[in-house]
Amino acid sequence: MPSLNHVEASARGASITVESYQVDLDLTDPGDRFRSASVIRFRATPGAETFVDVKPVTLRSARLNGRELDPAGLTDGRLPLTGLAADNTLTVDAEMGYSNTGEGLHRFVDPADGETYLYAMSFLDEAPRIFAAFDQPDLKAPVTLSVTAPPHWLVAANGEVAATPRPGRWEFAPTQPLATYFVSLIAGPWHVRRDTHDGIPLGLWCRRSLAEHLDADLDEIFTITKQCLDRFHRLFVERYPFGKYDQAFVPEFNAAAMENPGLVTLRDDYLFRSAVTDTQRELRATTIAHEMAHQWFGDLVTMSWWDDLWLNESFAEYLGTRVTAEATRFARAWTTFAMRRKAWGYAADQRPSTHPVAPQEVADAAQALLNFDGISYAKGASALRQLVAWLGDDAFLAGLNAHFAAHRFGNATLADLLDSLGKASGRDLTDWAERWLRRPQVNTLRTEAVVDAGGRWAEVAVRQTAVEAYPVLRPHRIGVGRYAPDGTAHRFEVDLDPDADGGRTVLAELAGVPADALLLPNDGDLTFAKVRLDPASAALVPTLLPSLADPLARALLWREALDAATDGERPVPGLVDLIATALPAETEVIIAEDVLTLSRSLVDRYLDAPTRQAALARLADACARLLASAPAGGSLQLAGARGLIGASTDAGLLAGWLAGDGVPAGLAVDTELRWAVLRRLVVLGAAGEPEVAAELARDNSAAGAERAAYCRAALPDAGAKRAAWEIVTRTTELSNRLVEAAAEGFWQPEQAELTGPYVERYFAEMPGAARLRTAWVAERVAALAFPRYAVAQPTREAAAALLARDDLTAGLRRAVTDADDDLRRALVARTAMAATVAA
Repeated sequence: MPSLNHVEASARGASITVESYQVDLDLTDPGDRFRSASVIRFRATPGAETFVDVKPVTLRSARLNGRELDPAGLTDGRLPLTGLAADNTLTVDAEMGYSNTGEGLHRFVDPADGETYLYAMSFLDEAPRIFAAFDQPDLKAPVTLSVTAPPHWLVAANGEVAATPRPGRWEFAPTQPLATYFVSLIAGPWHVRRDTHDGIPLGLWCRRSLAEHLDADLDEIFTITKQCLDRFHRLFVERYPFGKYDQAFVPEFNAAAMENPGLVTLRDDYLFRSAVTDTQRELRATTIAHEMAHQWFGDLVTMSWWDDLWLNESFAEYLGTRVTAEATRFARAWTTFAMRRKAWGYAADQRPSTHPVAPQEVADAAQALLNFDGISYAKGASALRQLVAWLGDDAFLAGLNAHFAAHRFGNATLADLLDSLGKASGRDLTDWAERWLRRPQVNTLRTEAVVDAGGRWAEVAVRQTAVEAYPVLRPHRIGVGRYAPDGTAHRFEVDLDPDADGGRTVLAELAGVPADALLLPNDGDLTFAKVRLDPASAALVPTLLPSLADPLARALLWREALDAATDGERPVPGLVDLIATALPAETEVIIAEDVLTLSRSLVDRYLDAPTRQAALARLADACARLLASAPAGGSLQLAGARGLIGASTDAGLLAGWLAGDGVPAGLAVDTELRWAVLRRLVVLGAAGEPEVAAELARDNSAAGAERAAYCRAALPDAGAKRAAWEIVTRTTELSNRLVEAAAEGFWQPEQAELTGPYVERYFAEMPGAARLRTAWVAERVAALAFPRYAVAQPTREAAAALLARDDLTAGLRRAVTDADDDLRRALVARTAMAATVAA
């Protein structure tokens, strides 16, 4: 079906005003369909014509102002509406299909107990799979929903329950004006816990088989929710504007969460079945805060079109991290942001598919979907943090509050926001916005130091550079940290003028200071820029890193080392040396986890087989030392255990853990850790289908089914690979999560010979496979199924040939473009290492 484009949306938005939606759903049919009846009241320019979006299995009838419309006129999800009056009533009766892709009205049967659960995901343009709608963000209207469901089910929606006139019949109060992509509901035999805070009814929902896991963390989740509400109410004049605040943990969700007003949906992976690290708990907290921030940015004030989606995601990312750090026990959320979220942003911004935070034009909804990436989230949030450092927090918040007041329950653009911020701060933000929001790619900040004969700095400067294709330099307010071997630290802030001296800023504060310390640009992580240390500082990292007290400074130094290896500026074995030296002393779990995860990715792709084996042995040894020194039963111990499992080639050790032998004191080999061990044993050829089936029998759950799908795809067996490839490229009966698990497990560095024939098959078959699936799922599967370990020039040539075609879906083109760029980097690194060895 064609994606709604901006020209069409603008024309429709200019000709009609939607006054209300009345939607009645019948969910009682046990089959694969449900009944949807919609009544839309709207005003229009008399005599105008437009179309309504509806994507049914069967369009039963449609009436416009009492006039029957021909259902045969429905084409590509659009029903033409002609001869409009000043005031119009459209009724649409349709049979809709349930989905298994996490979009539309998703239907899930829980393998644990056979119960059926439904949830609605209207984002980005999937509302017409549930009800007829004018599906674009600037046509907001109140929604009144009614649902008929099996009598033993519970139903929740955006609005409050207004009445339950009989068992199985649910009627909800009209909502505040909503964009159609926010309309949601859940239905099924849900488990629910309720509370109230500051006059706001709170609810937490999950399926019954996860009830014990929700209840175990009930106090923590409610506490975080209340703390975040209180903090937002202190930041914003406008209180939470949508009545109740339900949060539903739903199965097989595509995203982390969705900010539906009154009924936030979150992936139920956030209900922990096994021991987790504090990083995972913090991620749940920041997700709760992120979705709550959306109640103002996105829900109360909604972007006019998808080119301003950053007004949703960048603000929610920034405020979600900020409020988590300020209001909850996770005070170091900015360290996690620096370590994990910005790594995502830096990677996205350097790829060929990069785009501005706020593009001048997003042609259609399909293109908008591609922009929900590390740029719209992490880079945009970083730009906002930089803006706060530049404007000051008081002016920033005053501008936001003025923005909410001016556009309450309406729509706004970048220009509207800049106007509010400019008036509040007294500054012209035009140039700032042009450099930061309208131009893509990332700057690099390098320290340059000259030492005099007495061992003091004669001059220290920070030089800002940009890549040739995107030569924009930006204003940066940064911290500069000076970390001495004796443990003393000093930090000061400086403004980098992009127009002065070719991007070079001299740090007068350091002239004449003893040059015996490590200099860290962007200390405090106030800006979005890659950093590179001067050679003397880089040489001090292995000595100073383990003893630095500030976890954010350690995170930034690790990021610098990882980034330099990723760019091929330093060899990966050197990074492994640093890990062997410094990681066992790390005390911040997010740093330990992400250093291991990111370095493992580099080891697997940047090193040839013999060098990789040696590097894995050193990583495993570092993990074993971290595991041995970490407090028993804590997050660091679990992080060390996971790292050891992933890097180890000692099948005997891993099999012993499964049997309960040799397990470190305090480490629980619980459900999730058992799956992690089995996954590694499968890859090593030390476990097979019987062991996978036995583990699935122990864990008869949706999560267990996903873990088993990964393991079966990872089996070093030709038949298993054929079966997995069939799932990835042809099967549509399985849910999104099971297909993604098979795609992720298929390629393994240890199985290059076995999977070699599938490299060509990926490029030949993926275009057809992508057309079988919805855009969101297709892009995800294409990315996971890419032959990422086939690091060779022929792979890149095959990618180039595929990208030369003109019949690719936008998501497949994006996935292959990005994955090919990762291969390019890996080849550059391998070539450089080969040259070094030869020399």
